[in-house]
Amino acid sequence: MATKLRAKKATPKKKAPARKPVMKKVTAATHSTNGKKPAVTSSPKGKKFPFAPTRLKLLRPVPSDIEIAQAGKLKPILQIAEELGIKESELELFGPYKAKVKLEILDRLARRPNGKYIDVTAITPTPLGEGKTTTTVGVSQALGAHLGKRVMTVIRQPSQGPTFGIKGGAAGGGYSQIIPMEDFNLHLTGDIHAITAAHNLCAAALDARMMHESMQDDEKLFAALCPPDKKGNRKFSPSMLRRLKKLGIDKADPNELTPEERSRFSRLDIDPNGIQWRRVIDVNDRFLREVQVGLGKDEAGHEHRSGYDITVASEIMAILALTTGLEDMRDRLGRMVVAVNKQGEAVTAEDLGVAGAMTVLMKDAIKPNLMQTLEGTPAFVHAGPFANIAHGNSSIIADKIALKLADYVITESGFGADCGMEKFFDIKCRYSGLIPQVVVIVATVRALKMHGGGPKVVAGKPLAPEYTDENLDLLRKGLPNLTQHIENAIKFGVNVVVAVNSFATDTPAELELIRQTATEAGAMDAVVSRHWMEGGKGAIALAEAVVKACEKPAKFEFLYDVNLSIKEKIEIICREIYRADGVDYSPEAEAKIEQFTKLGFDKLPMNMAKTHLSFTHDASIKGAPRGFRVPIRDIRASVGAGFLYPLLGEMRTMPGLPTRPVFYDVDLDLKTGKVVGLF
Repeated sequence: MATKLRAKKATPKKKAPARKPVMKKVTAATHSTNGKKPAVTSSPKGKKFPFAPTRLKLLRPVPSDIEIAQAGKLKPILQIAEELGIKESELELFGPYKAKVKLEILDRLARRPNGKYIDVTAITPTPLGEGKTTTTVGVSQALGAHLGKRVMTVIRQPSQGPTFGIKGGAAGGGYSQIIPMEDFNLHLTGDIHAITAAHNLCAAALDARMMHESMQDDEKLFAALCPPDKKGNRKFSPSMLRRLKKLGIDKADPNELTPEERSRFSRLDIDPNGIQWRRVIDVNDRFLREVQVGLGKDEAGHEHRSGYDITVASEIMAILALTTGLEDMRDRLGRMVVAVNKQGEAVTAEDLGVAGAMTVLMKDAIKPNLMQTLEGTPAFVHAGPFANIAHGNSSIIADKIALKLADYVITESGFGADCGMEKFFDIKCRYSGLIPQVVVIVATVRALKMHGGGPKVVAGKPLAPEYTDENLDLLRKGLPNLTQHIENAIKFGVNVVVAVNSFATDTPAELELIRQTATEAGAMDAVVSRHWMEGGKGAIALAEAVVKACEKPAKFEFLYDVNLSIKEKIEIICREIYRADGVDYSPEAEAKIEQFTKLGFDKLPMNMAKTHLSFTHDASIKGAPRGFRVPIRDIRASVGAGFLYPLLGEMRTMPGLPTRPVFYDVDLDLKTGKVVGLF
């Protein structure tokens, strides 16, 4: 058993060398370390690379996140890349402090063994969040800047919606952040904008196709799709050839098609009630949730209801996160089901002829974004799928590159372990083929007291005294939530470490009670961490526990076999992860199960769309409830991404702005040019 209160363990006294920013091209001889030799990171991969950690100047009280981030000393991104062993020719620079990494690097590193793969998740959180990203960054800083390990952080890019809404940004917090923080939270390199453009192009193509089909007979439609040139010759586009293959028409010359084949090829015959593709925008705009389109003079008679989701809920975002390369992304975009026809058959983006153009819009977004932490350790920021409707994990491509470059890769799953971790294992790892060794479950005294029956926690309002005063009875009642998450992780055959994200009001007795409970539940260790206030130094004990857990044997396995029926997969997740007594299906869900089984979509994994605030479908039910049933009101298909998503209760795909959004505080200091008000 670990000694009590690991956070009190003495911190190693070695100091990270200070450094000055370097704007010129960096070579091994030009690392700026104030006259000292760069630190050397040893790697089991057989090479030694110079690494210059960035020294933190810790202040008390801890300043705001943006003040800390803007005071941080940035290394040139060329130096970050060189320290990792990335060639300059493998980069596309976006200014001096961020870059995209070309996918060709995977070919060069193909023979290199993978590093250790660690997922950071959490107990069921409060609406405030329990610090997963901060912990992810803190552990990486401890491993790289203090323990001399070759490490890489891999996290999602945040949506502009919560950044300007109420949650704020997602770069971490305190002294454990990704920088430049403003770039991280706003635009970055434009990936989310590319997804918005690609998604809305598909929506425009769908509505236009339906209108044109309604106005033309088969022959005119075919002539418009394959117009003859001056010599009377016609040709198929690459996307058309893919559609012909799907239809079983083995002809490459449009003039050879029979009238029946021309009709089958040209007419999608979309059912207006079968449209499954809406529009997206990366803003919390509640008034766009449901809209009426087609109100223009030229579109008279084609009016219909549509709506907007937030961009990170787009299936294209989920595809970006799950794809393994350009060819795979092209295929996945083509497989996206946008509607069904009047015969009940799936109509895809490939059928619309738009998948190739969407791939062009996404060709740069597929490259991971290279950034750094406050202590100069490297980070990939790539993809940002919604953690309810999608799987809530960063990209497979970023993880694959990181695992070739580093000995320890720390990634993060969205929301609690019943959401993001389960999807990380059963969806992301299934498609990537990557094997995780360790799960870090982040817990807080605050959240566990809430699960024990504490007062409601509301963002923007002060915590009740129950959360700031010692209350062991309340904490003890909430501990079953932590225990269930630990047991769930162990079911996947991975090693578990609990990170107690410490707050100033936590008492030694409360922290020890959590540690004791966690180890009794099967965690290899439970460590108090103070990375928010101390950076990597505050997470050294946690990082050491992670390294130790990585050295222990693990036998990863999926929770279910994808070849089981849709209902069997849903019920395994509900029984084994949520501990439900059973599942109830609405008539609509039953109809979708029958339809998707006929269409051959039943062998896809399940992506459960549920609240992150409870093990159940009801956000108000806390702790580790028993004796409940899960209602499935609908099931939808993200065939291109590669999953079905059952809807548990009401799920919104477009958040709304509160009365007092955080954008009130965001502004530009016109004297310095600095962004203010982000957090």
